[in-house]
Amino acid sequence: MSAGFSGSPGALSGALSGALSGALSGAPSGALADALAASLTVALDADLAAADADLAERYPGPSATRHPVHTLYLPAERVHAGVVAEVGAAALDAFDTHLPDAAALVRVFGDVVAGEPGTGGDDDEARTHSEAASLHALVRSKLEREPVEDLRIDFEDGFTQRGVPAGDRDRDEDAHVDRVLAELLVGQRARSEQSEQSEQSAAAGQGPTSSSSLSSPLVAPLPAFWGLRFGSLDPQTRRRGIRTFSRFVSRLAAEGGLPRSLPSGFRPTLPKVTSVDQVDAMVRMCRELEQACGLAELSIGFEIQIETPQSICGPDGSALVARLVHASDRRCIGLHYGTYDYSAACGIAAEYQAMDHPAADHAKAVMQVAAAGTGVALSDGSTNRLPVGEPAAVLAAWTLHARLVDRSLRRGFYQGWDLHPAQLVSRYVATYAFYRRSLPTACTRLSAYLGTAPGGARASAGYLDEPATARALADFCVRALDCGAVTAGEVAELAGVDRAALDRLRRPGTERTLAPERTHPPEQSHHRDHVHDRAETTT
Repeated sequence: MSAGFSGSPGALSGALSGALSGALSGAPSGALADALAASLTVALDADLAAADADLAERYPGPSATRHPVHTLYLPAERVHAGVVAEVGAAALDAFDTHLPDAAALVRVFGDVVAGEPGTGGDDDEARTHSEAASLHALVRSKLEREPVEDLRIDFEDGFTQRGVPAGDRDRDEDAHVDRVLAELLVGQRARSEQSEQSEQSAAAGQGPTSSSSLSSPLVAPLPAFWGLRFGSLDPQTRRRGIRTFSRFVSRLAAEGGLPRSLPSGFRPTLPKVTSVDQVDAMVRMCRELEQACGLAELSIGFEIQIETPQSICGPDGSALVARLVHASDRRCIGLHYGTYDYSAACGIAAEYQAMDHPAADHAKAVMQVAAAGTGVALSDGSTNRLPVGEPAAVLAAWTLHARLVDRSLRRGFYQGWDLHPAQLVSRYVATYAFYRRSLPTACTRLSAYLGTAPGGARASAGYLDEPATARALADFCVRALDCGAVTAGEVAELAGVDRAALDRLRRPGTERTLAPERTHPPEQSHHRDHVHDRAETTT
Protein backbone atom coordinates (compact mmCIF):
# COMPACT_ATOMS: atom_id res chain seq x y z
CA MET A 1 0.00 0.00 0.00
CA SER A 2 2.81 2.42 0.85
CA ALA A 3 4.27 1.99 -2.65
CA GLY A 4 1.17 3.64 -4.11
CA PHE A 5 1.15 6.50 -1.60
CA SER A 6 2.72 9.75 -2.82
CA GLY A 7 3.22 11.70 0.41
CA SER A 8 5.12 11.18 3.72
CA PRO A 9 6.01 7.49 3.29
CA GLY A 10 8.12 7.52 6.44
CA ALA A 11 5.28 8.82 8.62
CA LEU A 12 2.86 6.38 7.06
CA SER A 13 5.09 3.34 7.52
CA GLY A 14 5.69 4.30 11.14
CA ALA A 15 1.97 4.63 11.81
CA LEU A 16 1.29 1.33 10.07
CA SER A 17 3.93 -0.49 12.04
CA GLY A 18 2.65 0.89 15.35
CA ALA A 19 -0.96 0.13 14.52
CA LEU A 20 -0.11 -3.37 13.30
CA SER A 21 1.86 -4.05 16.48
CA GLY A 22 -1.14 -2.98 18.53
CA ALA A 23 -3.49 -5.15 16.52
CA LEU A 24 -1.27 -8.23 16.89
CA SER A 25 -1.14 -7.72 20.63
CA GLY A 26 -4.88 -8.07 20.92
CA ALA A 27 -6.11 -4.48 20.33
CA PRO A 28 -9.63 -4.07 18.84
CA SER A 29 -9.80 -4.79 15.10
CA GLY A 30 -10.85 -1.18 14.35
CA ALA A 31 -7.67 0.28 15.80
CA LEU A 32 -5.62 -0.46 12.70
CA ALA A 33 -8.12 1.28 10.42
CA ASP A 34 -8.45 4.26 12.76
CA ALA A 35 -4.69 4.71 13.02
CA LEU A 36 -4.27 4.39 9.29
CA ALA A 37 -7.07 6.94 8.65
CA ALA A 38 -5.53 9.42 11.10
CA SER A 39 -2.11 9.07 9.54
CA LEU A 40 -3.47 9.35 6.01
CA THR A 41 -5.43 12.48 6.95
CA VAL A 42 -2.31 14.25 8.19
CA ALA A 43 -0.24 13.11 5.23
CA LEU A 44 -2.83 13.92 2.56
CA ASP A 45 -3.65 17.30 4.12
CA ALA A 46 0.00 18.20 3.66
CA ASP A 47 0.17 16.65 0.20
CA LEU A 48 -2.94 18.50 -1.04
CA ALA A 49 -2.42 21.83 0.73
CA ALA A 50 -1.09 23.56 -2.37
CA ALA A 51 -3.90 22.19 -4.55
CA ASP A 52 -6.49 23.23 -1.94
CA ALA A 53 -5.12 26.76 -1.83
CA ASP A 54 -5.04 26.98 -5.62
CA LEU A 55 -8.64 25.76 -5.88
CA ALA A 56 -9.83 28.31 -3.31
CA GLU A 57 -7.98 31.07 -5.14
CA ARG A 58 -9.23 30.19 -8.62
CA TYR A 59 -12.76 29.11 -7.70
CA PRO A 60 -14.03 31.20 -4.75
CA GLY A 61 -17.69 30.66 -5.57
CA PRO A 62 -20.40 33.17 -6.48
CA SER A 63 -19.76 36.85 -5.98
CA ALA A 64 -21.52 38.67 -3.15
CA THR A 65 -22.08 41.63 -5.45
CA ARG A 66 -25.41 42.39 -7.03
CA HIS A 67 -25.48 41.30 -10.68
CA PRO A 68 -27.16 43.60 -13.24
CA VAL A 69 -29.75 42.00 -15.48
CA HIS A 70 -28.63 43.89 -18.56
CA THR A 71 -26.08 46.23 -20.10
CA LEU A 72 -27.31 49.12 -22.23
CA TYR A 73 -24.79 50.01 -24.94
CA LEU A 74 -24.88 53.61 -26.18
CA PRO A 75 -22.48 55.27 -28.63
CA ALA A 76 -20.30 57.81 -26.84
CA GLU A 77 -21.66 60.74 -28.84
CA ARG A 78 -25.15 60.03 -27.45
CA VAL A 79 -24.08 60.01 -23.80
CA HIS A 80 -24.64 63.11 -21.68
CA ALA A 81 -25.55 64.00 -18.10
CA GLY A 82 -29.26 63.32 -18.54
CA VAL A 83 -29.01 60.26 -20.76
CA VAL A 84 -30.25 57.74 -18.18
CA ALA A 85 -33.36 59.81 -17.45
CA GLU A 86 -33.81 60.32 -21.19
CA VAL A 87 -33.59 56.59 -21.87
CA GLY A 88 -35.99 55.87 -19.02
CA ALA A 89 -38.52 58.37 -20.34
CA ALA A 90 -38.36 56.85 -23.83
CA ALA A 91 -38.82 53.33 -22.43
CA LEU A 92 -41.71 54.45 -20.25
CA ASP A 93 -43.38 56.17 -23.20
CA ALA A 94 -43.16 52.96 -25.25
CA PHE A 95 -44.54 50.99 -22.30
CA ASP A 96 -47.51 53.31 -21.77
CA THR A 97 -48.24 53.54 -25.49
CA HIS A 98 -48.29 49.82 -26.26
CA LEU A 99 -49.01 48.29 -22.84
CA PRO A 100 -51.61 50.56 -21.24
CA ASP A 101 -52.90 47.82 -18.94
CA ALA A 102 -52.35 44.24 -17.79
CA ALA A 103 -54.56 42.83 -20.56
CA ALA A 104 -52.32 44.39 -23.21
CA LEU A 105 -49.27 42.94 -21.48
CA VAL A 106 -50.80 39.45 -21.64
CA ARG A 107 -51.61 39.85 -25.33
CA VAL A 108 -47.99 40.70 -26.14
CA PHE A 109 -46.05 38.73 -23.54
CA GLY A 110 -48.48 35.96 -22.58
CA ASP A 111 -46.01 33.17 -23.33
CA VAL A 112 -43.30 34.43 -20.99
CA VAL A 113 -45.80 35.42 -18.30
CA ALA A 114 -47.32 31.94 -18.24
CA GLY A 115 -44.08 30.06 -18.83
CA GLU A 116 -44.97 26.48 -19.63
CA PRO A 117 -48.77 26.21 -19.57
CA GLY A 118 -50.12 23.77 -17.02
CA THR A 119 -53.29 21.75 -17.08
CA GLY A 120 -55.45 24.03 -15.00
CA GLY A 121 -57.60 25.33 -17.85
CA ASP A 122 -59.45 28.42 -16.71
CA ASP A 123 -57.41 28.46 -13.49
CA ASP A 124 -54.20 28.86 -15.51
CA GLU A 125 -55.70 31.75 -17.45
CA ALA A 126 -56.93 33.43 -14.28
CA ARG A 127 -53.51 33.11 -12.63
CA THR A 128 -51.84 34.53 -15.74
CA HIS A 129 -54.06 37.62 -15.74
CA SER A 130 -53.68 38.09 -11.99
CA GLU A 131 -49.90 37.86 -12.24
CA ALA A 132 -49.91 40.19 -15.25
CA ALA A 133 -51.44 42.94 -13.11
CA SER A 134 -48.59 42.66 -10.60
CA LEU A 135 -46.04 42.41 -13.40
CA HIS A 136 -47.42 45.48 -15.15
CA ALA A 137 -47.11 47.57 -11.99
CA LEU A 138 -43.64 46.29 -11.13
CA VAL A 139 -42.16 46.85 -14.58
CA ARG A 140 -43.62 50.33 -14.85
CA SER A 141 -42.18 51.19 -11.43
CA LYS A 142 -38.80 49.84 -12.51
CA LEU A 143 -38.76 52.03 -15.62
CA GLU A 144 -39.55 55.05 -13.46
CA ARG A 145 -37.11 54.26 -10.67
CA GLU A 146 -34.13 52.51 -12.27
CA PRO A 147 -34.50 52.12 -16.02
CA VAL A 148 -30.81 51.34 -16.56
CA GLU A 149 -28.86 49.01 -14.30
CA ASP A 150 -25.64 48.94 -16.31
CA LEU A 151 -24.50 51.47 -18.94
CA ARG A 152 -21.64 50.93 -21.35
CA ILE A 153 -20.33 54.00 -23.15
CA ASP A 154 -19.21 52.69 -26.51
CA PHE A 155 -15.99 53.96 -28.06
CA GLU A 156 -15.69 50.86 -30.24
CA ASP A 157 -18.04 49.54 -32.95
CA GLY A 158 -20.91 51.83 -32.01
CA PHE A 159 -18.70 54.92 -32.16
CA THR A 160 -18.65 55.36 -35.92
CA GLN A 161 -17.43 58.99 -36.22
CA ARG A 162 -19.33 59.35 -39.47
CA GLY A 163 -18.36 62.51 -41.28
CA VAL A 164 -15.21 63.08 -39.20
CA PRO A 165 -12.10 63.31 -41.43
CA ALA A 166 -9.46 60.68 -40.70
CA GLY A 167 -6.97 63.33 -39.59
CA ASP A 168 -9.39 64.69 -37.00
CA ARG A 169 -10.55 61.44 -35.46
CA ASP A 170 -8.07 61.35 -32.57
CA ARG A 171 -9.00 64.88 -31.52
CA ASP A 172 -12.69 64.05 -31.90
CA GLU A 173 -12.46 60.92 -29.73
CA ASP A 174 -10.38 62.71 -27.09
CA ALA A 175 -12.98 65.46 -26.98
CA HIS A 176 -15.79 62.95 -26.49
CA VAL A 177 -13.90 61.23 -23.64
CA ASP A 178 -13.41 64.57 -21.88
CA ARG A 179 -16.97 65.75 -22.49
CA VAL A 180 -18.66 62.51 -21.39
CA LEU A 181 -16.70 62.37 -18.14
CA ALA A 182 -17.21 66.04 -17.38
CA GLU A 183 -20.97 65.89 -17.92
CA LEU A 184 -21.55 62.62 -16.09
CA LEU A 185 -19.43 63.52 -13.07
CA VAL A 186 -20.88 67.03 -12.76
CA GLY A 187 -24.35 65.52 -12.93
CA GLN A 188 -23.44 62.88 -10.37
CA ARG A 189 -22.10 65.48 -7.96
CA ALA A 190 -25.27 67.54 -8.36
CA ARG A 191 -27.34 64.44 -7.67
CA SER A 192 -25.29 63.71 -4.54
CA GLU A 193 -25.86 67.25 -3.32
CA GLN A 194 -29.58 66.85 -3.93
CA SER A 195 -29.59 63.61 -1.94
CA GLU A 196 -27.78 65.28 0.96
CA GLN A 197 -30.24 68.18 0.94
CA SER A 198 -33.14 65.75 0.90
CA GLU A 199 -31.71 63.78 3.82
CA GLN A 200 -31.08 66.97 5.81
CA SER A 201 -34.61 68.20 5.12
CA ALA A 202 -36.08 64.87 6.14
CA ALA A 203 -34.01 64.86 9.33
CA ALA A 204 -35.30 68.35 10.08
CA GLY A 205 -38.87 67.22 9.52
CA GLN A 206 -39.34 69.46 6.48
CA GLY A 207 -39.95 66.73 3.93
CA PRO A 208 -38.25 66.57 0.51
CA THR A 209 -37.25 69.79 -1.17
CA SER A 210 -38.24 70.67 -4.70
CA SER A 211 -34.65 70.29 -5.87
CA SER A 212 -34.67 66.63 -4.85
CA SER A 213 -37.78 65.76 -6.81
CA LEU A 214 -37.56 62.55 -8.82
CA SER A 215 -38.62 64.54 -11.87
CA SER A 216 -35.28 66.34 -11.87
CA PRO A 217 -33.24 65.86 -15.08
CA LEU A 218 -30.25 65.06 -12.86
CA VAL A 219 -31.81 61.93 -11.37
CA ALA A 220 -29.32 59.05 -11.50
CA PRO A 221 -26.94 60.38 -14.19
CA LEU A 222 -24.90 57.26 -13.52
CA PRO A 223 -26.55 53.89 -12.88
CA ALA A 224 -25.27 51.42 -10.33
CA PHE A 225 -22.90 49.90 -12.90
CA TRP A 226 -21.26 51.72 -15.77
CA GLY A 227 -18.12 51.88 -17.86
CA LEU A 228 -16.73 52.14 -21.36
CA ARG A 229 -15.91 49.84 -24.22
CA PHE A 230 -12.78 50.97 -26.03
CA GLY A 231 -10.89 49.82 -29.11
CA SER A 232 -9.52 46.28 -29.04
CA LEU A 233 -5.87 45.34 -28.66
CA ASP A 234 -5.69 44.12 -32.23
CA PRO A 235 -2.92 45.89 -34.18
CA GLN A 236 -5.34 48.08 -36.18
CA THR A 237 -7.10 49.57 -33.12
CA ARG A 238 -4.55 49.05 -30.34
CA ARG A 239 -3.03 52.54 -30.20
CA ARG A 240 -6.40 54.28 -30.12
CA GLY A 241 -7.87 51.79 -27.65
CA ILE A 242 -4.98 52.26 -25.21
CA ARG A 243 -5.24 56.04 -25.55
CA THR A 244 -8.99 56.13 -24.88
CA PHE A 245 -8.83 53.74 -21.91
CA SER A 246 -5.86 55.51 -20.32
CA ARG A 247 -7.35 58.97 -20.82
CA PHE A 248 -10.74 57.89 -19.44
CA VAL A 249 -9.36 56.19 -16.33
CA SER A 250 -6.78 58.91 -15.59
CA ARG A 251 -9.35 61.69 -15.75
CA LEU A 252 -11.90 59.65 -13.81
CA ALA A 253 -9.36 59.04 -11.04
CA ALA A 254 -8.33 62.72 -11.01
CA GLU A 255 -11.97 63.77 -10.56
CA GLY A 256 -12.47 61.38 -7.67
CA GLY A 257 -14.61 58.96 -9.62
CA LEU A 258 -12.39 56.06 -8.58
CA PRO A 259 -11.74 56.48 -4.83
CA ARG A 260 -8.56 54.86 -3.61
CA SER A 261 -10.12 52.64 -0.97
CA LEU A 262 -13.78 52.37 -2.02
CA PRO A 263 -14.84 50.20 -4.95
CA SER A 264 -17.28 51.58 -7.51
CA GLY A 265 -19.51 50.28 -10.26
CA PHE A 266 -16.96 51.12 -12.97
CA ARG A 267 -16.69 48.33 -15.57
CA PRO A 268 -14.50 48.72 -18.66
CA THR A 269 -14.95 46.18 -21.44
CA LEU A 270 -12.09 44.66 -23.46
CA PRO A 271 -13.50 43.63 -26.85
CA LYS A 272 -12.51 41.13 -29.56
CA VAL A 273 -10.05 39.19 -27.43
CA THR A 274 -8.10 36.59 -29.41
CA SER A 275 -5.29 35.50 -27.08
CA VAL A 276 -4.14 35.20 -23.48
CA ASP A 277 -1.44 37.73 -24.39
CA GLN A 278 -4.11 40.39 -24.86
CA VAL A 279 -5.49 39.73 -21.37
CA ASP A 280 -1.94 39.92 -20.00
CA ALA A 281 -1.57 43.27 -21.74
CA MET A 282 -4.84 44.51 -20.24
CA VAL A 283 -3.65 43.49 -16.77
CA ARG A 284 -0.46 45.45 -17.33
CA MET A 285 -2.45 48.52 -18.37
CA CYS A 286 -4.60 48.29 -15.24
CA ARG A 287 -1.59 47.89 -12.95
CA GLU A 288 0.32 50.79 -14.46
CA LEU A 289 -2.73 53.06 -14.39
CA GLU A 290 -3.34 52.19 -10.74
CA GLN A 291 0.25 53.10 -9.89
CA ALA A 292 0.22 56.30 -11.96
CA CYS A 293 -3.13 57.46 -10.58
CA GLY A 294 -2.47 56.52 -6.95
CA LEU A 295 -5.21 53.90 -6.94
CA ALA A 296 -5.25 50.87 -4.69
CA GLU A 297 -4.17 47.58 -6.19
CA LEU A 298 -6.99 45.75 -8.01
CA SER A 299 -9.10 48.91 -8.16
CA ILE A 300 -9.62 48.39 -11.89
CA GLY A 301 -11.38 45.27 -13.04
CA PHE A 302 -12.62 44.56 -16.55
CA GLU A 303 -14.99 42.49 -18.63
CA ILE A 304 -13.78 40.24 -21.43
CA GLN A 305 -15.89 40.24 -24.56
CA ILE A 306 -16.14 36.82 -26.17
CA GLU A 307 -16.81 37.59 -29.82
CA THR A 308 -14.08 35.72 -31.67
CA PRO A 309 -13.84 31.95 -32.27
CA GLN A 310 -10.20 32.15 -31.09
CA SER A 311 -11.39 33.15 -27.60
CA ILE A 312 -13.42 29.93 -27.34
CA CYS A 313 -11.08 27.44 -29.03
CA GLY A 314 -7.33 28.01 -28.99
CA PRO A 315 -4.98 26.88 -31.74
CA ASP A 316 -4.22 23.72 -29.77
CA GLY A 317 -7.91 22.85 -29.46
CA SER A 318 -8.17 23.84 -25.79
CA ALA A 319 -10.92 26.02 -24.31
CA LEU A 320 -9.00 29.29 -24.39
CA VAL A 321 -11.72 31.21 -22.54
CA ALA A 322 -10.84 29.42 -19.30
CA ARG A 323 -7.24 30.55 -19.64
CA LEU A 324 -8.40 34.11 -20.28
CA VAL A 325 -10.26 34.17 -16.97
CA HIS A 326 -7.33 32.84 -14.97
CA ALA A 327 -4.82 35.12 -16.69
CA SER A 328 -6.72 38.21 -15.56
CA ASP A 329 -4.99 38.61 -12.18
CA ARG A 330 -8.40 38.25 -10.46
CA ARG A 331 -9.61 41.33 -12.33
CA CYS A 332 -12.11 39.68 -14.66
CA ILE A 333 -15.62 40.83 -13.73
CA GLY A 334 -17.56 39.12 -16.49
CA LEU A 335 -17.58 37.32 -19.82
CA HIS A 336 -19.86 38.99 -22.39
CA TYR A 337 -20.92 37.12 -25.51
CA GLY A 338 -20.89 39.13 -28.75
CA THR A 339 -23.64 37.74 -30.97
CA TYR A 340 -22.85 39.27 -34.33
CA ASP A 341 -19.06 39.43 -34.41
CA TYR A 342 -18.86 35.81 -33.26
CA SER A 343 -21.50 34.61 -35.71
CA ALA A 344 -19.91 36.46 -38.63
CA ALA A 345 -16.48 35.08 -37.77
CA CYS A 346 -17.98 31.57 -37.86
CA GLY A 347 -19.28 32.21 -41.38
CA ILE A 348 -22.98 32.32 -40.50
CA ALA A 349 -25.16 34.20 -42.99
CA ALA A 350 -26.47 37.53 -41.67
CA GLU A 351 -30.10 36.43 -41.70
CA TYR A 352 -29.34 33.56 -39.32
CA GLN A 353 -27.02 35.33 -36.91
CA ALA A 354 -28.86 35.16 -33.60
CA MET A 355 -28.52 34.51 -29.88
CA ASP A 356 -30.20 31.11 -30.26
CA HIS A 357 -28.10 29.82 -33.18
CA PRO A 358 -26.34 26.49 -32.41
CA ALA A 359 -22.95 28.16 -32.82
CA ALA A 360 -23.94 30.72 -30.19
CA ASP A 361 -25.17 28.01 -27.84
CA HIS A 362 -21.87 26.14 -28.17
CA ALA A 363 -19.80 29.22 -27.40
CA LYS A 364 -21.92 30.13 -24.40
CA ALA A 365 -21.81 26.59 -23.05
CA VAL A 366 -18.00 26.72 -23.10
CA MET A 367 -18.08 30.16 -21.43
CA GLN A 368 -20.42 28.84 -18.76
CA VAL A 369 -18.16 25.94 -17.82
CA ALA A 370 -15.07 28.16 -17.87
CA ALA A 371 -16.63 30.71 -15.51
CA ALA A 372 -18.32 28.24 -13.14
CA GLY A 373 -17.17 28.73 -9.56
CA THR A 374 -14.86 31.64 -10.38
CA GLY A 375 -17.21 34.47 -9.38
CA VAL A 376 -16.99 35.79 -12.95
CA ALA A 377 -20.41 36.79 -14.26
CA LEU A 378 -21.87 35.77 -17.62
CA SER A 379 -23.74 37.96 -20.08
CA ASP A 380 -25.54 36.93 -23.22
CA GLY A 381 -25.45 39.13 -26.29
CA SER A 382 -28.06 41.23 -28.02
CA THR A 383 -30.66 41.08 -30.75
CA ASN A 384 -30.45 43.75 -33.42
CA ARG A 385 -34.19 43.49 -34.11
CA LEU A 386 -35.28 46.82 -32.63
CA PRO A 387 -38.80 47.69 -31.38
CA VAL A 388 -39.34 50.70 -33.64
CA GLY A 389 -41.78 51.75 -36.35
CA GLU A 390 -45.42 50.75 -36.63
CA PRO A 391 -47.13 49.14 -33.59
CA ALA A 392 -47.09 45.70 -35.19
CA ALA A 393 -43.32 45.94 -35.71
CA VAL A 394 -42.76 47.11 -32.13
CA LEU A 395 -44.79 44.25 -30.68
CA ALA A 396 -43.12 41.66 -32.91
CA ALA A 397 -39.67 42.85 -31.84
CA TRP A 398 -40.73 42.78 -28.18
CA THR A 399 -42.07 39.24 -28.52
CA LEU A 400 -38.79 38.06 -30.08
CA HIS A 401 -36.64 39.84 -27.51
CA ALA A 402 -38.68 38.54 -24.57
CA ARG A 403 -38.43 34.98 -25.86
CA LEU A 404 -34.66 35.27 -26.23
CA VAL A 405 -34.25 36.84 -22.78
CA ASP A 406 -36.35 34.08 -21.21
CA ARG A 407 -34.32 31.47 -23.06
CA SER A 408 -31.07 32.93 -21.77
CA LEU A 409 -32.36 33.05 -18.20
CA ARG A 410 -33.41 29.41 -18.31
CA ARG A 411 -29.88 28.53 -19.44
CA GLY A 412 -28.18 30.40 -16.62
CA PHE A 413 -27.27 33.62 -18.43
CA TYR A 414 -28.79 36.23 -16.12
CA GLN A 415 -27.61 39.28 -18.05
CA GLY A 416 -27.76 40.43 -21.66
CA TRP A 417 -27.17 43.42 -23.89
CA ASP A 418 -29.77 46.00 -24.88
CA LEU A 419 -29.26 48.40 -27.77
CA HIS A 420 -32.39 50.59 -27.68
CA PRO A 421 -34.47 52.22 -24.91
CA ALA A 422 -37.63 50.34 -25.91
CA GLN A 423 -35.82 47.01 -25.43
CA LEU A 424 -35.83 47.78 -21.70
CA VAL A 425 -39.56 47.04 -21.71
CA SER A 426 -39.22 43.50 -23.01
CA ARG A 427 -36.06 43.02 -20.92
CA TYR A 428 -37.81 43.71 -17.63
CA VAL A 429 -41.08 42.01 -18.53
CA ALA A 430 -39.28 38.78 -19.46
CA THR A 431 -36.88 38.96 -16.51
CA TYR A 432 -39.53 39.74 -13.90
CA ALA A 433 -41.85 37.06 -15.33
CA PHE A 434 -39.04 34.49 -15.15
CA TYR A 435 -38.46 35.12 -11.45
CA ARG A 436 -42.07 35.58 -10.43
CA ARG A 437 -43.47 32.47 -12.07
CA SER A 438 -40.82 30.26 -10.42
CA LEU A 439 -40.74 31.98 -7.03
CA PRO A 440 -43.51 29.93 -5.34
CA THR A 441 -41.88 26.62 -6.21
CA ALA A 442 -38.39 27.84 -5.32
CA CYS A 443 -39.56 29.13 -1.94
CA THR A 444 -41.49 25.95 -1.17
CA ARG A 445 -38.41 23.87 -1.88
CA LEU A 446 -36.25 26.18 0.23
CA SER A 447 -38.61 26.09 3.18
CA ALA A 448 -38.79 22.28 2.98
CA TYR A 449 -35.00 22.04 2.89
CA LEU A 450 -34.50 24.49 5.77
CA GLY A 451 -37.57 23.58 7.78
CA THR A 452 -38.74 27.19 7.71
CA ALA A 453 -42.26 26.83 6.37
CA PRO A 454 -44.42 29.73 7.59
CA GLY A 455 -46.32 28.82 10.70
CA GLY A 456 -43.77 26.22 11.70
CA ALA A 457 -45.26 23.44 9.61
CA ARG A 458 -42.85 20.94 8.12
CA ALA A 459 -43.51 21.29 4.41
CA SER A 460 -42.87 18.72 1.70
CA ALA A 461 -42.01 20.13 -1.69
CA GLY A 462 -41.91 16.82 -3.53
CA TYR A 463 -38.17 17.23 -4.16
CA LEU A 464 -35.15 15.70 -2.47
CA ASP A 465 -32.85 18.72 -2.76
CA GLU A 466 -29.15 18.52 -2.02
CA PRO A 467 -27.02 21.35 -0.57
CA ALA A 468 -25.84 22.51 -4.01
CA THR A 469 -29.42 22.82 -5.24
CA ALA A 470 -30.42 24.63 -2.04
CA ARG A 471 -27.67 27.16 -2.72
CA ALA A 472 -28.99 27.59 -6.26
CA LEU A 473 -32.50 28.17 -4.91
CA ALA A 474 -31.20 30.82 -2.52
CA ASP A 475 -29.23 32.44 -5.33
CA PHE A 476 -32.37 32.53 -7.47
CA CYS A 477 -34.25 34.39 -4.72
CA VAL A 478 -31.38 36.84 -4.19
CA ARG A 479 -31.24 37.68 -7.90
CA ALA A 480 -35.00 38.19 -7.93
CA LEU A 481 -34.75 40.56 -4.97
CA ASP A 482 -31.81 42.49 -6.37
CA CYS A 483 -33.50 43.37 -9.66
CA GLY A 484 -36.82 44.22 -8.02
CA ALA A 485 -38.83 41.35 -9.50
CA VAL A 486 -40.04 40.30 -6.05
CA THR A 487 -40.14 41.84 -2.60
CA ALA A 488 -38.55 40.71 0.63
CA GLY A 489 -42.05 40.34 2.05
CA GLU A 490 -43.04 37.89 -0.69
CA VAL A 491 -39.96 35.75 -0.06
CA ALA A 492 -40.48 35.81 3.70
CA GLU A 493 -44.12 34.85 3.30
CA LEU A 494 -43.43 31.97 0.93
CA ALA A 495 -40.13 30.63 2.30
CA GLY A 496 -40.02 31.83 5.89
CA VAL A 497 -36.52 33.31 5.49
CA ASP A 498 -35.06 36.80 5.23
CA ARG A 499 -32.35 38.19 2.99
CA ALA A 500 -29.56 37.52 5.48
CA ALA A 501 -30.48 33.82 5.64
CA LEU A 502 -30.49 33.59 1.85
CA ASP A 503 -27.03 35.15 1.67
CA ARG A 504 -25.65 32.73 4.25
CA LEU A 505 -27.06 29.79 2.33
CA ARG A 506 -25.82 30.85 -1.11
CA ARG A 507 -22.33 31.73 0.14
CA PRO A 508 -21.57 29.70 3.27
CA GLY A 509 -18.95 31.22 5.53
CA THR A 510 -19.29 34.74 4.13
CA GLU A 511 -21.36 37.77 5.00
CA ARG A 512 -23.04 40.24 2.67
CA THR A 513 -22.73 43.94 3.28
CA LEU A 514 -25.93 45.05 1.56
CA ALA A 515 -29.00 45.46 3.72
CA PRO A 516 -31.49 42.58 3.46
CA GLU A 517 -34.34 44.88 2.52
CA ARG A 518 -32.58 46.48 -0.47
CA THR A 519 -34.00 45.57 -3.86
CA HIS A 520 -32.02 48.16 -5.80
CA PRO A 521 -28.68 49.80 -5.09
CA PRO A 522 -27.73 53.36 -4.24
CA GLU A 523 -26.20 55.53 -6.92
CA GLN A 524 -22.86 53.74 -6.64
CA SER A 525 -22.48 50.04 -5.94
CA HIS A 526 -19.50 47.90 -5.07
CA HIS A 527 -18.47 46.01 -8.16
CA ARG A 528 -15.08 44.87 -6.92
CA ASP A 529 -16.42 42.75 -4.05
CA HIS A 530 -15.70 39.68 -6.12
CA VAL A 531 -11.99 40.51 -6.02
CA HIS A 532 -11.99 40.74 -2.25
CA ASP A 533 -14.09 37.59 -2.08
CA ARG A 534 -11.01 35.71 -3.33
CA ALA A 535 -9.55 36.03 0.16
CA GLU A 536 -12.57 34.34 1.71
CA THR A 537 -12.92 30.61 1.96
CA THR A 538 -16.21 29.12 0.83
CA THR A 539 -17.27 25.85 2.30
